[in-house]
Amino acid sequence: MRSSSAAINTGGEVPHKTGLLALGISALGVVYGDIGTSPLYALKETFFGAHPLARNPDNVLGVLSLVFWTLLLIVGVKYVLLVLRADFHGEGGIFALLGIIRDKQPQNGKPTRLLWILTTAVMIGAAALYGDAVITPAISVLSAYEGLEVVTSAFKPAVVWLTVITLLLLFLFQSGGTARVGGIFGPIMVVWFITIGGVGLVWIIAHPIVLLAVNPLYAWHFFAAHGIQVVFVLGAVVLVITGAEALFADVGHFGRRAIHVSWYSFVFPCLLLNYFGQGARLLDSAPIPNNHLFYALFPQNDAIIYSVVVLATMATVIASQALISGAYSMTRQGIALGFFPRVQIISTSAEIEGQLYIPAVNWLLLTGCLLLVIGFKTSSALAAAYGLAVTGTMAITSFIFYFVAQSWGWKRYWIGPVCLGFLFIDLAYFLANTLQFFAGGYVPLLIALFLFYLMQTWQWGRAQLAEAFSSFLKIPLRRYLELKQQIMDSPHLRTMFGMRSLSQVERAVVFLTSRPVLSPDDPCPIGLRIYIRRNGAIPKHVILLNVVQVHQPVVPEEKRCDVIPIGANIVAINARYGYMQSPDVPSLLRTLKNKKLIKINENRWTIQVGEEEILIDASLRFFRRLMLRFFIFIMRFTNSADRYFGLREFAGRNKTVIPVLIGHKFASVTVLDSEPADQYPGGAGPLSRY
Repeated sequence: MRSSSAAINTGGEVPHKTGLLALGISALGVVYGDIGTSPLYALKETFFGAHPLARNPDNVLGVLSLVFWTLLLIVGVKYVLLVLRADFHGEGGIFALLGIIRDKQPQNGKPTRLLWILTTAVMIGAAALYGDAVITPAISVLSAYEGLEVVTSAFKPAVVWLTVITLLLLFLFQSGGTARVGGIFGPIMVVWFITIGGVGLVWIIAHPIVLLAVNPLYAWHFFAAHGIQVVFVLGAVVLVITGAEALFADVGHFGRRAIHVSWYSFVFPCLLLNYFGQGARLLDSAPIPNNHLFYALFPQNDAIIYSVVVLATMATVIASQALISGAYSMTRQGIALGFFPRVQIISTSAEIEGQLYIPAVNWLLLTGCLLLVIGFKTSSALAAAYGLAVTGTMAITSFIFYFVAQSWGWKRYWIGPVCLGFLFIDLAYFLANTLQFFAGGYVPLLIALFLFYLMQTWQWGRAQLAEAFSSFLKIPLRRYLELKQQIMDSPHLRTMFGMRSLSQVERAVVFLTSRPVLSPDDPCPIGLRIYIRRNGAIPKHVILLNVVQVHQPVVPEEKRCDVIPIGANIVAINARYGYMQSPDVPSLLRTLKNKKLIKINENRWTIQVGEEEILIDASLRFFRRLMLRFFIFIMRFTNSADRYFGLREFAGRNKTVIPVLIGHKFASVTVLDSEPADQYPGGAGPLSRY
């Protein structure tokens, strides 16, 4: 079977060796890029969008009160104080919540109905967040270049192509890792936050009345005065928190403490200063040029505006990084939990395991972003699609977190009302955004629907394979150990195997196993059983090799593996590699041979790599048949075992095809009684089930 390149931590939050200040600055560029650039358009959409509000003190104070309490409760309390505690061995994101709940379930118990509901909810939430992960870079970079039109319209015809080029460069840059990305983007965002906070403070001093908005009564009176129109306002105000879910997903890149300190000491104050400054500017009698509220905060001097536009352009390009990095983290969690196909995962930091790069996700996101940019052409056209999916994910996070907190032993009588309050706010924003479905909100939902179906298909398909393997793995290795000993004791090196005469071949064969073999009482690996059955022979030397990646950057050579003699020239090897190391099976075997821990002749040894071959039984229903064909299609793009184990160029590599027959209410491993491995699946030999 193919081996996953994902790994699961076994401890709490990852201990970061990098200094807190350096991590905090890097987090500004990765974690807070999205939420930090919302001042460019959030209040503008409220007072100058499709459903504009009048510029009067009641409206301004009411909207500012909504912004203040939304940022404080949803980001500051819900995510930074509470949800960020729910890291799954150092990794964040909605999958982490499910990982925590699963850890509390009995190992051999059947999944409960509640667990099934929570699992489905997490899959929906994760799929929805991927939808916003595609939109965020597209709308951020588009709005960046559209900002140049404040100064001159000469760039307008080139906005789309400038955006395409920038996105290409941004995604090409991802392979350097989030530490490098954050290290470059972080200082720029420091300048950005200081700039927007400083200019907001100037206007607050001019109109200090806006500070009254911290009183929640202004939000209440605003709701009472506007009735149903508040729904349109909520659809715009939600833009101030669109990066909150990505903040949780990125916790594995920088750690909870760095994100916590950055928010309360720097990001939150600067955002409040700017939003309240924009409110003060709205109360000022001076006109707002071209309805660009954010740029109206600055002196209308060409040199200053040019400088601010350049800074805003860089900041909005950086904003896309939050969900790109979050998508990597979510994908790794999804692979570890069995929701996504196993793709190549590249660790980019020897200090922080959560910093990684996933090429497949990178290029899929880039493709989606380019299609959206070319299709929608303007950020205004994409604005309607922005927020619907992520608010749904926020609501699911509030729902799931209640059960996570319960698993920690938190009291229902206080965590229940808290989560219910968050859920009420999240659903209010979600329902407000549903009004934008036909204007573009369908885009993230279509993406989410496809990804949800992919996750359902992969999870179902792997469950079918697991069912087939579980019945096939009931025979212990001891039976084949005794069989091999009979051959070794025979003068002709032959013995009877059922109705066949089994012989010994003068070679060493290495069988890669999906689980470690520790004793003869462990199940006999599938590869060895199929080899004997198909070839009518057993190798002179049998090596059962299991390779895992552990949660430290590098495993020293002296701790690389355990060699366990099973008997009758059968040896089990359980090898360990760090997450920064690429397994190299041929090199490992030569090292063990040189140390005389195994006896193999390099000229007469092969490595058997297992690969599933799905067979569709005629009894399988139509829709399940479609799902199974999609599962087979997905499997073609998974990270193959020969690539993972460094065997692509190894001449002694052989594939052991493991045929799995899937039908209505059954799945079983099947082998041909008489066909040799290299002729499978042709021929007409009888099919046997085990």
